[in-house]
Amino acid sequence: MTVTVTRGFSQDERAQAAALFWQAFSAKLFRVMGPDERGLTFFEQALDPEFALVARDETGRMLGLAGYKTQDGGLTRGGIADLARVYGWFGALWRGLCLSVLERDLKPGVFQMDGIFVAQDARGQGVGTSLLSAIKAEARRSGMHEVQLDVIDTNPRARTLYEREGFQVVGREHTGPFRYLFGFASATKMRWPVTGSNRA
Repeated sequence: MTVTVTRGFSQDERAQAAALFWQAFSAKLFRVMGPDERGLTFFEQALDPEFALVARDETGRMLGLAGYKTQDGGLTRGGIADLARVYGWFGALWRGLCLSVLERDLKPGVFQMDGIFVAQDARGQGVGTSLLSAIKAEARRSGMHEVQLDVIDTNPRARTLYEREGFQVVGREHTGPFRYLFGFASATKMRWPVTGSNRA
């Protein structure tokens, strides 16, 4: 299978991108963003193609997507008003507070990876590796000095991929009582220096 990675997706691909996102992250987000129908509706509008790198096969089918965040924006956008359109104002307020726990402050020169997900039937075929390579190339093209990401403790397969691709552990954050809401106890922070011996 030939994998091609390009930036962005079309309006016609929004539902497909949202379905892949929800497939990957619903276990973590379901208690806050569920039920499925509402989660899909919200993310179909919230995903920003300007901050997405998309892997496709030779037929053009979307195989996976890697999102990123810079000081200009990120893959997932939307404020309280956007949440309210899907969940109502009360639902929007408490969901907004919960989601703020997952937010990360960005420092200048840091390229934050904002999720990577691959279709179930395309896993194990190098799609994730291709997306990571594209993330590194985009960070370099943007003049960033490092790529950062967070990997949750319930996803050891992803951490293995990141380590194989030269990412280094630089810290860990615990979710405390929010572990019962999001389904994971800690997230490991990893970085990849754009310049230096690990440069791809």
